[in-house]
Amino acid sequence: MDVSKILAELKAEREQIEEAISSLERLARGRGRGPGRPPSWMSDTTPKRRGRPPGSKNKVARVEPRALAATSP
Repeated sequence: MDVSKILAELKAEREQIEEAISSLERLARGRGRGPGRPPSWMSDTTPKRRGRPPGSKNKVARVEPRALAATSP
């Protein structure tokens, strides 16, 4: 292999490693803050959920027996 080609590959790999390190440092810095809206650079990675939350199904209103007895003739 050519030495210049090896150097180019190593430099490209070093850039990728530096990007990974910087993103992990940003994540580590952000953990100290309290609850709230995530930074804009993090919102791109989280999927957006649509629709109702899982526990919010339509519930049938219960009718109390006293109310039924008072309406019957």
